[in-house]
Amino acid sequence: MFRSLATAASGMEAQQTKLDVTANNIANVSTNGFKKGRADFADLMYQQVRAAGSPTGNGAAAPSSTEIGLGTRLVATSRQNSQGELHQTGNTMDVAIQGKGYLPVTMPDGTTAYTRNGALQLSAEGKLVTADGFAVGEITVPPEAQNVSISATGQVSATVAGEAQPVELGTLQLASFANPAGLAAQGSTLFRETSASGSAVLGNPGEGGSGTIQQGMVEVSNVNVVEEMIDLIAGQRAYEVNSRVVKAADEMLGETAQLR
Repeated sequence: MFRSLATAASGMEAQQTKLDVTANNIANVSTNGFKKGRADFADLMYQQVRAAGSPTGNGAAAPSSTEIGLGTRLVATSRQNSQGELHQTGNTMDVAIQGKGYLPVTMPDGTTAYTRNGALQLSAEGKLVTADGFAVGEITVPPEAQNVSISATGQVSATVAGEAQPVELGTLQLASFANPAGLAAQGSTLFRETSASGSAVLGNPGEGGSGTIQQGMVEVSNVNVVEEMIDLIAGQRAYEVNSRVVKAADEMLGETAQLR
């Protein structure tokens, strides 16, 4: 009977974790470049009472085993890297990635992080930066630049007074990974490479399968509110059922204790 208490408790803990992941998804439904998470579970070890093929008497053998499961456990919180919708913003500095690539971001300590959030701005020095002020690439837009243009292949150019032709300012590169799900989330829609993700492969947009860039657009969160609400209700009901198992087991233990 104590086994059922522990098993149901593991189920309650699993559903609580699922609720945590769902809550984070819903909270970031309006976060540009956000990728929704999913809690993955696996059953625990089984207590084997009788193995399949064990003798049952008179020369017969058990056709199946007798096993009792001991509950569930969290194995991963996987990230769903499906493409989010591209929304037009009208801001020429905004870029959306159509494909699996990431924008490399230079952090204050000199290391590189990666993001799908292409809501970019200009710093006081004219550099392309994220909303947190982290540099994206090595492109500097001169103060007199007009009509900044970013092509699908990442080439940044601008019309400058006194120049008949647009001036090339540089190229935005994209990073791709063998296993994007292995990237470590750092908050602020930033990720860092890990041994599980593999090393970043830098290249120009449109090459190597990293995707292309769409100017004046951002990729919104890939969270589907309806799906999250269904998961929320399902998790709540599963938690409730597990709690009823705990209550039933407790009542049965009470009955056992009162036996004379």
